[in-house]
Amino acid sequence: MEQLRELKIRRLTPEDLGAVVALDAAVTGRTRRAYFDRRLAAALRQPELHVQFAAEEAGEFRGHVLARVLEGEFGRAQPGLRLEDISVVPAVHSRGVGRALHQALEDVARKRGYADLRTGAAWRDHAMLRFLDGVGYQLA
Repeated sequence: MEQLRELKIRRLTPEDLGAVVALDAAVTGRTRRAYFDRRLAAALRQPELHVQFAAEEAGEFRGHVLARVLEGEFGRAQPGLRLEDISVVPAVHSRGVGRALHQALEDVARKRGYADLRTGAAWRDHAMLRFLDGVGYQLA
């Protein structure tokens, strides 16, 4: 499939909450509004500890990514980012949206001098595992 031509990666805003919740519910089959409410509240309270982006094409919401700064978790001496959630509108899967969102995280990590990016995934979520492998994650 072809890449999206007018893909724009921008900071996630409180106005995106409805689109994030709707996309997540469409993908997972259940609503996690309370989870996303908490993530947004935490990001607004401590923006220096959260990295959240939205992807849009011609003004249409196409996906999002949420990450937070890890500082000392898992015995790490240097800060890193933990990918908490990444999701792309199914109609535009395999068109570079997820990679562009992840690249935005990588750019932030590099600029801030973070040691690494970490995440967790269900071992039966084969599509997510393929995506994570494709953007360079390794089994820990």
